[in-house]
Amino acid sequence: MNILVLPLFQMSTGHHQVADALIYSLQRRFPEASFEKLDFLSYCNEQMEKRVADFYLRWISVLPHSYEWMYRRWMRKFEQPTLEPWLLYFEKKMKRLLQEKDPDLIICTHSFPSHVLHRLKQKGVVTIPVVNVYTDFFLSGIWGKTAIDYHFVPHEEAKRFMCTTLRIDRHRVIVTGIPIHEHIVPSKKRKQRENKRILVAGGNQGLGKMKQFLTNAKHSQLTYFVLCGKNEALYNELKSWDDPRVWPFRYISDPAKMNELYDKVDAIVTKPGGVTMSEVLAKRLPAFTLSYLPGQEQMNLHYLRKKGLIYFLNDNEPYDQQLMRVLTDNDEMDQLGKRIEQYWLEREKTAQEALSEWIEARLHAVKKR
Repeated sequence: MNILVLPLFQMSTGHHQVADALIYSLQRRFPEASFEKLDFLSYCNEQMEKRVADFYLRWISVLPHSYEWMYRRWMRKFEQPTLEPWLLYFEKKMKRLLQEKDPDLIICTHSFPSHVLHRLKQKGVVTIPVVNVYTDFFLSGIWGKTAIDYHFVPHEEAKRFMCTTLRIDRHRVIVTGIPIHEHIVPSKKRKQRENKRILVAGGNQGLGKMKQFLTNAKHSQLTYFVLCGKNEALYNELKSWDDPRVWPFRYISDPAKMNELYDKVDAIVTKPGGVTMSEVLAKRLPAFTLSYLPGQEQMNLHYLRKKGLIYFLNDNEPYDQQLMRVLTDNDEMDQLGKRIEQYWLEREKTAQEALSEWIEARLHAVKKR
C-alpha cells in the first residue's frame, strides 16, 4: 500500500508536524506500507515555493493587518466555485504527481492540496480516497469539502457544520482533534510548586511580543523556560543575560524531549497555533497568549477563548502578576481542568486510530482476493 501525505511549504509548520506524527505512528504499525511526505508547492516549482514562503513571512511581520484582511477575503473567494486559470496549472501538476506516485490513499495536512484534489474529484479525474486532516481549530474555506472522502476535524462543532450545513455523511467526518505525536502523552498529576515554571514558546521566526514579555520577566519571581526555535539571535541574547530565572532552549525536534519539557512546567505562554495548543491541551497545561499571527492564529484564538481554553495577557498589568493570579486560583484551575476534559470528551478516536482502521480494512480486502 502506497500512502502519500501532502503538506505545503518546506519550512517547519504545524502541517509538517501533523504529517510527521501520522507517518511515525502508521509506519510502525504497518511496516509493509509505503509512506511519503511531499511538499506540493516545491513539487510544482521549487523557486516558486521559496518566493511564496519568503513573501508570506515578510508580509505577516511587516503588514499584519493587510494580511488578515486578504486571508479572510481569500477564504471567501475559495468557498465559491472559481474558474481561476492559475488553478488549472496546479491541477495539471497534481495529475502528474498522482501518475508518478500512484498512491492508494492521499492525506492532506494543508488546505491547498486538498482544494486542488477537490476540484479534480468533482471533475471525475481523481478517484483515489482523500483524507483532510485539519490542523487548526476552524475550517478555512480553502479546504476541499464535499468531494473529499474523509474529514478528521478538531471538534464536534466542526462535525456538526459539515454534516448539517454541507450535508456530508456523518461516517465521513470523524472528530479526532488536531493530531499530535504519540510521544506527547497526558501528564500524571502535576506537582504543585510555589515557584512556578513557565514555558515560553513562539520565538522561531522572531514574531510577536516575546522579547517584550521576556524583558519584563527579568524582575519576576517566576522561572521561564524559553523555546527560541531557530532564532539564534534570541537564544544568544537570553544566554548573555545570565539570569537564573530565564533558561533559553534551541529548537527541539524530538517530541519525546518536548514531552519531558512540558512535564517540567506549570503553564505555557505561546501563540495559538493549532498543533502547539493541541499538545498543550493533551498535557492539561494552562495556556496564556499575548500575541498572535493574523489569519489562522487569530481565528484559533477566537475559538479557544470562547471555550475558555486559553487566557489572554494584556499589556496594562505586569505579566507575572496576571499569570500568578490565574495559576494560584484553585477554583479557576479546577474549572479549566473540566473545560479541557470536556474538549477531549468530544473526540471519537485519534487520527492515527482512524487511519489504522482504514488501512487494515483495505489490507484485509486485498488478502481475501
